Amino acid sequence: MKLEMKDSPGQLVAALKPISDVGGNIIAVIHQRDPESDNHTLNVQIVLALPEGRLDNLVTLLKEQGVNIQRIGKERLLYKRTIILIGHLMHTDLSDTVDQIDSTGFAEVCEISMSMPAINERSTSRVTIKATNRADMDAAIIILRRVADQKSLLLIEPLEEIA
Repeated sequence: MKLEMKDSPGQLVAALKPISDVGGNIIAVIHQRDPESDNHTLNVQIVLALPEGRLDNLVTLLKEQGVNIQRIGKERLLYKRTIILIGHLMHTDLSDTVDQIDSTGFAEVCEISMSMPAINERSTSRVTIKATNRADMDAAIIILRRVADQKSLLLIEPLEEIA
């Protein structure tokens, strides 16, 4: 869920409480506070697991708290793999490498962690990709292999397979 709420003390806690009230489980909360915002709002993204049939009740409770629901979506990318990329990742445009996967519509990069020892040394990045199914994941890995070859990156794959 992507939420917008007043940026005032206690508002985030008040918005999270209805999730537990309907039996939901909070997996992750990401909030971005913009101190220069004129409307004094806080944008929050929440990843949660919710028992079947409880979403309408949650929406009602959130609205009662004065929370504006900007987006609600279900997880559609259920197959996950993690790979390692080694090379001059920033110099070869890491965002382009990510876009090659994200633009497929069936897979996307969902996590990146990186170690950059020095500006002229090779970087190491742990990249997690999610896809709709195993065949789509295989297609995404083929794209990533091609990109790694074009950019002279070492690709180590996969660390795990989770469906």
